[in-house]
Amino acid sequence: MNILFVCLGNICRSPMAESMFTKMVNDAGLTDQIKIDSAGTSSEEQGNPAHPGTRQILSKYGLPFDNLISRPLTLADFKHADYIICMDDMNLADVKHRAPAAAQHKIYAIFDMIPTKKGQAIPDPWYTHRFQETYDSLAQALPAWLTYLKQQLGD
Repeated sequence: MNILFVCLGNICRSPMAESMFTKMVNDAGLTDQIKIDSAGTSSEEQGNPAHPGTRQILSKYGLPFDNLISRPLTLADFKHADYIICMDDMNLADVKHRAPAAAQHKIYAIFDMIPTKKGQAIPDPWYTHRFQETYDSLAQALPAWLTYLKQQLGD
């Protein structure tokens, strides 16, 4: 199962989600079954490392960030990913607009697995500078995704 987290530049939210979720999947013993990646709807940051604010938060929690290099969303991602998880409404709209018809069912919002938070977004900390808030929001959303994916795997 291939999971792709998507935000605007792939330097703040989606790489943070990738690092956090990779640890959760590893801790759950599902590394062989769930693969995680991230991308951005924009190519503006392509090739850049994660934002310093993202790196600082990940470091605070002992999470790796050295391999988090920004890349844009590609057509191949729509074929390869089983779940494309977007951080906000703009990302969701951009991804749905680019996705082939056959991939539309793969596209979700970050809080879709929490009924009381469905429709909520994670604001871009590039603008808000609230990287801890981003981490805290992901820490709410990602366990629900792991539970859902484990159910899909039949665990």
